Amino acid sequence: MRLGWTTGKYSTTYRAVKTIRVNGKNKTQIIKSFGSEKYICSTYGVTDAKAWAKEQVRLMNEVEKEDSAKFIIELCAGKDISLGEQHRYNGGYLFLQNIYYALGLHKICRAIAARHSFEYDLNDILSRLIYTRILFPASKRSSFEDSKRFIEKPSFELHDIYRALSVIAEESDYIQGRLFKNSCEIKERKTGVIYYDCTNFYFEIEQAEDDKHYGTSKENRPLPIVEMGLFMDMDGIPIAFGIYPGNDNKQTTMIPLEKKLTEKFDMSRFVVCTDAGLSSATNRFYNDYDKSDGCRSFITTQSIKKLKAHLKKWALDPDGWQLPGDPLRKKYNIEALDEEADKEKIFYKSRWIKEKSVVDNGGKKQTVVIEQQLIVSYSLKYRDYLRNIRNGQIERAEKMVERGEGSSGKKRQNDPKRFIKTDHATADGEVADKSASYIDLTVIENEEKYDGFYAVCTNLDDDPKTIVNVNKRRWEIEECFRIMKTDFEARPVYVKRKDRILAHFITCFIALIVYRYLEMKLEGKYTIDQILLTLQEMDFVKYDGKGYQPIYTRTEVTDALHVAFGFCTSKQIVPIKKMKNICSQTKK
Repeated sequence: MRLGWTTGKYSTTYRAVKTIRVNGKNKTQIIKSFGSEKYICSTYGVTDAKAWAKEQVRLMNEVEKEDSAKFIIELCAGKDISLGEQHRYNGGYLFLQNIYYALGLHKICRAIAARHSFEYDLNDILSRLIYTRILFPASKRSSFEDSKRFIEKPSFELHDIYRALSVIAEESDYIQGRLFKNSCEIKERKTGVIYYDCTNFYFEIEQAEDDKHYGTSKENRPLPIVEMGLFMDMDGIPIAFGIYPGNDNKQTTMIPLEKKLTEKFDMSRFVVCTDAGLSSATNRFYNDYDKSDGCRSFITTQSIKKLKAHLKKWALDPDGWQLPGDPLRKKYNIEALDEEADKEKIFYKSRWIKEKSVVDNGGKKQTVVIEQQLIVSYSLKYRDYLRNIRNGQIERAEKMVERGEGSSGKKRQNDPKRFIKTDHATADGEVADKSASYIDLTVIENEEKYDGFYAVCTNLDDDPKTIVNVNKRRWEIEECFRIMKTDFEARPVYVKRKDRILAHFITCFIALIVYRYLEMKLEGKYTIDQILLTLQEMDFVKYDGKGYQPIYTRTEVTDALHVAFGFCTSKQIVPIKKMKNICSQTKK
């Protein structure tokens, strides 16, 4: 390779070029363009662009020579390895590092450091907390030890991590806002529809304190919890989050975080999509085309069981159903459907309703009328799915009855015990000597009435099919929570201080964003288990003065990673300089 350049009217552009032979003729091939003289000087902080470009070509030639270099490695069977000397290193984090720097998180850390007085490298700490949360999730102490497994060594000590957590928590809003804007520069964020949901995380402590309060845990654990509210875009990438006390009503968590989006994220026009548990009248009213804050709308799941009697009767009426996109608007009776021919079809009906509701408007109670479109869909396939799930629960309930287990107090929606009824009195009303438990068929019959039906409410005047399809994507935010809880092991939370708890969730939040972009780089072809296992196992043995020998199995996933990120480590050995070049490349 050699240095090539073209001189224009205003500037000179430099590039690395090579002469190749094509059809018996010499042809100049551009290997890499470095940019204009002005760009090079401003970007890399140099005064002589030509000298800088020439040095880059020299380094590229050295790397090219190393790619074909051969190494002789001498090992002695009678010689002990040095005590405590590390030979094995993980390189899977390099792909995460590429995304971390592309999101500008190093610049965010630099800006934060300029506002604070500390000596540690915040970028080094935050990046290692992200990489270890994805690859080797554990406590902060374990994360510090695991970060030593990476090819690049950490520059900090354990006590620096705990000090950095306080700074990270203090800068939470800045990190979220700046990260969102940086991500928009990589790829346009699809925020026309944003999804909101809440979940809780438990603590391995015995008493409630600060934000950690006893509340309704989704895992039924008798431990203090905190709630996380999360907004996600249409690509499944998180936008912002908030942490709230575990005993707060989750319906009150959405509006404060929504206000943060409009004030600090420059978002004013969007549709908020939520589940039924978050669709309070106050939340619907807040997003009902509030012209003062732009244009907001809502789509929310609606429980048919909780509809007013006349609306419930209309929703369950077998007559008057339509198929999406039918120009003739033919009406169907769902009780007369063909079990085979209509299996994959989704039928719907819709109407506009007006409801009076008492809402909290800026701390004041107010009676308002909310006008919204009620859309109900029906599917034979969805009906069979619900019945299959219930049949399994009924079988479990029958086994409980056989074992002598009775019904308990309050039962959750999917608890098999909801089908069990226990009589503690005789037919005359006297207390019985023995309790009798049995399956309550009326509960089953009542639930079956709603099989196959699904309803949403919205203030949008859009086609019902579009509304239903938008709402279906809510599963992705559930997946976000599952990844954080299961794959990133964000629970139980071991830190106790309020600021460090917030910092813990910031690292989990950023880790989720980094992982989502990794999925996009791989075009969604692989599961999270395939991706994480591959990255975890991408280990190398280092031979001093020579290079890094891969000891992982080359697979379709490793090849896809290398193609997507533009570097390759699946060689018999990666020379020292080559590996340094790769590490440097991932930080640009």
